[in-house]
Amino acid sequence: MNKTTAIVVSIVLIIVAFATGFYFKDTILNFSGKVGKNVQQFEKSNIGNVINQVAQQILSPTPLNIGGKENNVVLTRAKVIAQTNIQRYNTENLPPLIENAKLDAAATAKAQDIFAHQYFEHISPSGVDPGMLVKSFGYEYIVSGENLILGNFASEQEVVQDWMNSPGHRANILNNRFVDIGVAIVKGTYKGEKVWVGVQEFGLPLSACPSPLDSLKKEIDNNKVTLDSLSAQIDAKRNEINNTNQRSSEYNTLVDQYNQLVAQYNQLAQETKNIIAQYNAQINNFNNCVVGK
Repeated sequence: MNKTTAIVVSIVLIIVAFATGFYFKDTILNFSGKVGKNVQQFEKSNIGNVINQVAQQILSPTPLNIGGKENNVVLTRAKVIAQTNIQRYNTENLPPLIENAKLDAAATAKAQDIFAHQYFEHISPSGVDPGMLVKSFGYEYIVSGENLILGNFASEQEVVQDWMNSPGHRANILNNRFVDIGVAIVKGTYKGEKVWVGVQEFGLPLSACPSPLDSLKKEIDNNKVTLDSLSAQIDAKRNEINNTNQRSSEYNTLVDQYNQLVAQYNQLAQETKNIIAQYNAQINNFNNCVVGK
């Protein structure tokens, strides 16, 4: 082989070697690019919102100050309740209200407080309204009502008739949703005059409506905290992945951890959606009961 031929052969071999190197380089890069595992797509779920319970109702018409001259008549709770039920039956053919000891105690406390602090309003000087009052004596209600009257009366029938002559008080007495009653009729000194204070406390107890399960609400709240934590972990793990070479040994481990977090999040989010739907159905039933549907 002459010198010229040897040079040509060497050049050809060099070109083939370079071409082969570039081919295998591209193949290796393509292969290594396929080694990294797939990263699942993640988006925070809208798990929905919990419906609010409707507010409990308190019916409290403006108190009645009848006046009248002092007399020696003795009025009793039992007869005021009896006259109230007579009005309910004769006017609207409604069932009798049942005397409730807790409401009796609340009514008595209200009458005594009126004399003690010389006011005549549903809300006491200390800010206690009728709903707060009956609750303080252990009566949990859905609907509560309070009638107040002050003056001198010839009989229990007159007391109740005066209430019946007032549209707001009449509405309480004839409210077909009330099932319980408590009454106080107390004599004392108000603004220097000897008078009677009459108090009627009406109620529909909380037990009359199916209450939503507190355990479901607690589970929803706990799940929301966990979902927020998982979401933060997912974001942090995603940042780690983005800052890691796909061809490194750590990359696939990070992707596995990320995908596991996403799976946990998605499963808990779906479970929470189902619990919220269940809880909201209970709230709807309760709210419909409260408004009398």
